Amino acid sequence: MLAELGLAALWLCAALALLQLLGGALAQREATGELAALVRPAAIVQGVLAMFAFAMLLWVFAVTDLSVKLVATNSHSMKPLIFKLSGAWGNHEGSMLLWVTVMAMAGALIALIEKRLPEKTMQATLASQGFVALGFYAFLLLSSNPFERLPIPAIEGQGLNPLLQDIGLAFHPPTLYFGYVGLSVAFSFAVGALLTRQVTPEFARVMRPWVLGAWVFLTLGITAGSYWAYYELGWGGWWFWDPVENASLMPWLAATALLHSASVLAARDALRTWTIMLGVVAFSMSMLGTFLVRSGILTSVHAFAVDPERGSFILFLLILYIGGALAVFGLRAGSVTEGTRFKAWSREGALVFNNVMLSAILGIVLLGTLYPLLTEAFDVRVSVGPPYFNPVGAIFVVPMLLVMAVGPLLRWRGDSWERLKMPILVIAAILIVLAAAVYFLGDMSVLAWIGLTLAGGLAVASFLPLRGRNLRRVPIATWGMVCAHFGIAVALFGMASESAFTQEKLAAVSPGATEQLSDWNITLESVDPVAGPNWTALEAKLLVSRGNEKPVIVAPQSRNFWAPPQETTESALLTRWDGQLYAVVGNQAEDGRWQLRLWWKPFVTFIWYGGLLIAFGGVLAIIGRVKTDLKRRVVKRAIAQRRSFEEAA
Repeated sequence: MLAELGLAALWLCAALALLQLLGGALAQREATGELAALVRPAAIVQGVLAMFAFAMLLWVFAVTDLSVKLVATNSHSMKPLIFKLSGAWGNHEGSMLLWVTVMAMAGALIALIEKRLPEKTMQATLASQGFVALGFYAFLLLSSNPFERLPIPAIEGQGLNPLLQDIGLAFHPPTLYFGYVGLSVAFSFAVGALLTRQVTPEFARVMRPWVLGAWVFLTLGITAGSYWAYYELGWGGWWFWDPVENASLMPWLAATALLHSASVLAARDALRTWTIMLGVVAFSMSMLGTFLVRSGILTSVHAFAVDPERGSFILFLLILYIGGALAVFGLRAGSVTEGTRFKAWSREGALVFNNVMLSAILGIVLLGTLYPLLTEAFDVRVSVGPPYFNPVGAIFVVPMLLVMAVGPLLRWRGDSWERLKMPILVIAAILIVLAAAVYFLGDMSVLAWIGLTLAGGLAVASFLPLRGRNLRRVPIATWGMVCAHFGIAVALFGMASESAFTQEKLAAVSPGATEQLSDWNITLESVDPVAGPNWTALEAKLLVSRGNEKPVIVAPQSRNFWAPPQETTESALLTRWDGQLYAVVGNQAEDGRWQLRLWWKPFVTFIWYGGLLIAFGGVLAIIGRVKTDLKRRVVKRAIAQRRSFEEAA
């Protein structure tokens, strides 16, 4: 019964999305009619019903209702509750329902609280949101019904992919979906502003918190996904340029460019057309990622669907949404006024330069992701990996980081070399000294050398905007910028250090034998069978010591799940302030020795510390921007009340 209630709620959501679309479209005419007045209520009720539908899906997974096909194919009665619940979105149908639920909640929130834009613009925005949601509801109801019943209930469930039965994957997909949906909101705002010709600073201020929120969630999602791949797959790496990884990176790159462009429009009434275009591109990348993950054209541990019919449906939606938005952009872009001009040597100029660099990096990742798929269509298999992405991407990343170090020091609209000569020379001197110091640290790749140098220079430069200021009066948004830029320096330091200094050892070890890696001593004490709630494993006990430290035990495992049957590798990590010891146990040889793969990865954890700092900077920026907008609204309201009082007097 609960599954049927969830399905009925989805049908009602689809009807409300259609009402939202028609009412918003009619509102663009002079005579708005009664439907136009229903746009906001339709969005609010749709959000409530979508949450109810997803709650019903969570419930059938929590109780393991094996009469529901999705539960039978993606869950098991013996799984821990957290993985039963995460199984609700660890599959194609459930993840799409989570997508539309978050989208509906966002639409409801907009309808409830947003009053700053002209009503026609808001109705056009909600109509655009309804148009996007309607396509996804159709996809769920016609092609991917999450509440489909089995003719005969299954005796037991097939279980979830064991690689996805991890706490990291319980949180990684939802954070990415929140980011994707935030970009859909930015897309709707962009289309609404374009339709009503209201591409104004106020529009940018309204859209900016949504872009910031999407960017924060994408940052957290990518960071969590990177760490999951690092410790769960047992390959010892944190990024593999997997097409599905790229599918999350591309929207982040576009959102980063959109965030800075929207900030320029909000602060200085410039980059109007650029902001609208980036709003379309950012959502295009999230839709493209959805297509790649769910079309069946990719083989990946976290690609959900292998049904070409579903892929065709999503491809149709991709063409419809993005083609329609680009058509509207082509028709209306000429009516968007230029906005305020600025000099190249200004903060706007620096932001434009970095947006161009981000767009170029996005193009490189897009080409490297799609090119193997295009060649495979002609029976030619091509592998595109780090030898392409790393050096080609560095061509644009390096100048972008250099401009990032200087850009926050520039004034709006125009600046002079004389004012900035000293801080720029200081940054240049720091880079030169660091480059020389890093060069003598030992043999490393050119990219690692450049990365370590830039990381140090950017770390110092990120705090220069605070120079000479009363720190108590620095706006929260400025602290957010400093924190985010410093986070990029920290992450870059971790990436470059991992590349430059990682040591690896593959050994066959007998119980009681000791191996040495860097200054670590690793002794294999034993390999014993252990059991978990839905798996058995062989667990190696490694006694690890370093210098005068007290020895500790780490325990990598080779697990065997039975629902579904699959063998996985569970790495063991020992974290110290200057890096991580990473251990993986393999098979037993005929002579009784066990295969051990060991890594010492100096400062690798700084990659994820940096990601968290970047996201925290985004949170600070949201708080600061919302606080500033509230003050501005209070001042406007006070001025309006004063004028009303004076007129009445």
